[in-house]
Amino acid sequence: MNTIARLFIFIFLIGSSGFLYAQHEMLDTAVFQKIRIAELNSSQIPQIAYYLTDVSGSRLTNSPGFKRAGTWAIESMKKWGLQNASFEPWGEYGRGWDVEEFNISLKAPYTGYIIGYPLPWSSNTNGEIRAPVFEILDSQLGDSVWMEKHRNDIRGKIIFLTNPSTKHEEDFKPVSTRYTDSELVHIPNIYVYNHKQIAFFIPFMKRAVDGKIKLKEFGALAVIGSRGTYRDGTVFVQNSTGFRTNSPVLLPEAAISAEDGFKIKRLLASGQHVEVALNIKGKFYSDDTKGYNVVAEIPGTDPVLKDQIVMLGGHLDSWNAATGATDNAAGSAVMLEVVRLLDSLKLKPKRTIRIALWSGEEQGVFGSYNYVRNHFGNGETGVLKPEQAKVSVYFNLDDGSGRIRGIFADGDTAIKPIFEQWLVPFHDLGAQTVTLNSSGSTDHVSFEWAGIPGFQFIQDPLDYESKTHHTNMDTYDYLQLDDMKQAAIIVAAFVYQASIRPDLLPRKKLVNDVFPFEGL
Repeated sequence: MNTIARLFIFIFLIGSSGFLYAQHEMLDTAVFQKIRIAELNSSQIPQIAYYLTDVSGSRLTNSPGFKRAGTWAIESMKKWGLQNASFEPWGEYGRGWDVEEFNISLKAPYTGYIIGYPLPWSSNTNGEIRAPVFEILDSQLGDSVWMEKHRNDIRGKIIFLTNPSTKHEEDFKPVSTRYTDSELVHIPNIYVYNHKQIAFFIPFMKRAVDGKIKLKEFGALAVIGSRGTYRDGTVFVQNSTGFRTNSPVLLPEAAISAEDGFKIKRLLASGQHVEVALNIKGKFYSDDTKGYNVVAEIPGTDPVLKDQIVMLGGHLDSWNAATGATDNAAGSAVMLEVVRLLDSLKLKPKRTIRIALWSGEEQGVFGSYNYVRNHFGNGETGVLKPEQAKVSVYFNLDDGSGRIRGIFADGDTAIKPIFEQWLVPFHDLGAQTVTLNSSGSTDHVSFEWAGIPGFQFIQDPLDYESKTHHTNMDTYDYLQLDDMKQAAIIVAAFVYQASIRPDLLPRKKLVNDVFPFEGL
């Protein structure tokens, strides 16, 4: 038999067994196909996302909504056959909060509607208050000389905290977009914050808090604010303080739409007397101030490799103005669907597959960071725990509900050719880009900090940054369910492939560094 004949027989045998051999990566394409067929024919993503959003409500960490969603996820994973499904405490977090009553309206120069939402952990107004509005720019809030000069203007007022913009920018840009092939080739670093950049912002955040403390001292009654970067009644709602048990008690505060903000600015600029009525009644939850993640496992089956771990996850917590659908019920739902799929197909991963749904991400990736410190060690000191060496990889999903177009390799030159091979069977689904650039500011950075390979997938942006991210529009209706099914197929294949690979995935050298968010 000649060499060419032997080669054809070898290729046939490899292909008939469902494996594709390419540069030392043996891909189980037969299982990949089973995963694809099962997801397309019997996906549970619509139901999972529905329970995490519409049924559970908003999921501020330690709020009733977060506990509803986590409890449902735990009970569901137990029914699916996963083991060790539970809430796992990670350390001290702080107070939960939920709104019980809220209204805001214009009272002068006439009665009118205002689109608005209370900020999480806002103080209560103790009934409806009505007062004149006084405008302060963000930059003026941190100017103690200016504030002292306007002390009498501040007393007895509802402070309108704003920026200089007076109209929408780029009104005619499309709200929702997908990456073109050329954009994927040149995809930039996305949300990459190192500790120096975070340290740069911390003084500004503290200055804003100090300014709000001054407002209270000077006799202001409440604060309302708007961001001119969002349009069509979209309201950006988040807060950087209030959850810790020792947080300063600030004034009641609400966010309003840009359109309402522009109107108030025009009225004030022309000398009109503007009054607003506001009522905020929220409830703080302080009985248990620990933070909790949701975890569960599919046990490994290989006698040698079962103690090694492949992890996947996304953050379950959200902000309070909507139901946190794209941020990040989408990622949580996809990851839950992945473990449901892998378990339902009766696959036998060699390594243990562990899912984690994080809390406290929105306040500074606290859930994943403390989980990593508790289980794997300290990336700053380099003092690591034995379990750190057993984790092959962590995969994260937290950029909305857009389909996966590839993966960020975060400068890992050894992993790039491996992931490129893993994506080959999914080129027809639009996923083929592996970039050495990075995506930061979400839970995979906790793993990278401790020397564990952690990766975020590249997703089509859709309207994530332009409409839904941290806003009142982040609802089930903006989920792209077919995109999420595509994502589940690819993540499931990556997780399974990592679980059966002969070796752990390669690691970058541990860089002993301060954790970027620790100072927040």
